[in-house]
Amino acid sequence: MKNLIKTLKNIWSIDELRSKILFTLVLTAVYRVGAHIVLPGINPVALEQYSKANQSGILDLINTFAGGAFNQASIFALGIMPYITASIFIQLMTVLVPSFQKMQKEGESGRNKINQITRYLTVAVTLVQAFAYIAYLHQTAGPAIMPGYGSFNFTLTTVVVLTAGTLFVMWLGEKITDKGLGNGTSLIIMVGILARLPQAFTQELAVRSVRTGDILIFIIEIALYIAINMGCIILVQGTRKVPVNYAKQIVGNRQFGGARQFLPLKVNAAGVMPIIFAQAIIFVPTLFTMGSKNATLGRMFTDHTNGWYMLVYAAVVIGFTFLYTALIFNPKQISDNLKQNNGFIPGVKPGQPTTDYIGTIMDRITFPGAVLLALVGILPGIIQKLFGMTQGFAMFFGGTSLLIMVGVILDTLQQVETQLMMRQYDGLMKSGRIQGRQSSSAIQI
Repeated sequence: MKNLIKTLKNIWSIDELRSKILFTLVLTAVYRVGAHIVLPGINPVALEQYSKANQSGILDLINTFAGGAFNQASIFALGIMPYITASIFIQLMTVLVPSFQKMQKEGESGRNKINQITRYLTVAVTLVQAFAYIAYLHQTAGPAIMPGYGSFNFTLTTVVVLTAGTLFVMWLGEKITDKGLGNGTSLIIMVGILARLPQAFTQELAVRSVRTGDILIFIIEIALYIAINMGCIILVQGTRKVPVNYAKQIVGNRQFGGARQFLPLKVNAAGVMPIIFAQAIIFVPTLFTMGSKNATLGRMFTDHTNGWYMLVYAAVVIGFTFLYTALIFNPKQISDNLKQNNGFIPGVKPGQPTTDYIGTIMDRITFPGAVLLALVGILPGIIQKLFGMTQGFAMFFGGTSLLIMVGVILDTLQQVETQLMMRQYDGLMKSGRIQGRQSSSAIQI
C-alpha cells in the first residue's frame, strides 16, 4: 500500500504528466455527458423500453463502441465507429493500393495526407450511417419513438446533429492523443465500455442476492473474471523472440553493431480486428432471414450461447486472424530492413531464406494465437451458459470489450511508466516493465 501511495505521489508531482491526466479526464467527461443528450424529436422513454430487449449482433457492437449512446439515441449515437470504419478502410488501402503505400512512406507529410483523407471519408461514412440509423429506429421501434419521422426538417437536423456529434468525438480523440495521455480514440472506446460495467455488475449482484447460495457463485464469477483478464494480458503481450545479430562496423576509432538483439513477433498480431470482422459477418445472415420462414436461422446467429453460433463464430475468427495478419505483416519488408542494416538471423541466409524463415515462424505462432482469440470471442456465451449470469455482465468476460479494455489499459500504463522512468522515478512495478500493444508490434532498426 505504501508503494502504491508513493507511486501516485510521484505521478502527481510531475507537472507534465499531471496536466495530461487532467486534460484526458476532462475531455472524457465531456464525451460521457454528450452520450446522455438525446437527439431532438426522439422520445427517450419509449426508446429505452424498446432497446432493453432488442439489441444484438453488429448493433450491439456499435452500441459497445458508442458507450451505450446508440441505444439511447444520443447526439453521439454513432460514436467513433464511422472514424474506425474509415481508418480500417484506409489501412487496407495502404496495403493493397500502391499510391497509398507511396504516401505512407513519405514520412510526416504522407501521414498528414492519409489522416486528412481519413477525416473526409469519416464524414461520408457518418452521413450514410446517420440516414441508416434514422431508418433503423423508425422501422424497428415504430413512430412512438420518432413522432416527426418523414418530415424534411426532422431528417435534416438529425443527420446534421449525428454527423456533428461523430466529428466532435473524433476531435476529442485527436486532442487526447496530442495533449492527453494515451491514444484518444482507444480511450474513448474504453471509457464507453467501462461505463456499462457498474450497471452490469449491479444487475448481476441483484440477481445473485435473491438466494443465499448464489453469493458464492457470484464470488466465483469475480475470481474467474480476474483470471480471464490475466490470461488476456498474456495473449495481448505474447511474443516470439527471434535472435538477430548485427555485423560490426568500424567508423574512425569507434565500433558500432556486433550486439545481439531480438525480433519480437506477436502471437496475436491482428489484435481485436478479427473479432470485429467476425461479428459483422455473423450478423449478415440475420438481415436475410428477418420475417422469413428461416427466422430460426437468424435467431441462431444472434444467440451467442448457441453451440452452432460459437462453432461458426470461432471458425470465422480463426480465418480472419490469418487473413488480417497476412495483410498487415510483411516478412519481405522485415527481411529487407535487416539486410540494409547489416542484420541477420543466426543460421539463416539473408534475402529470401530470411523471408521464408520469418514467414514460417509467423504462421506457426499465428495458429495458437488465432485459437486463443476465437476462445476469447466465444467466452461470453460459454460463461453465460455455465453460470446462468445476465447477458450484460457476461459480455465483459470476452470479445471486443475485454480485448479493448486490456489493450488500452496496458498502453496507458506504459506511457505513465515511461514518464516516470524519464525522471528517474521507479516504474509502476518492482520488477519488470509494463509492455503495451505497440511496444513489440514492429522491429526498431
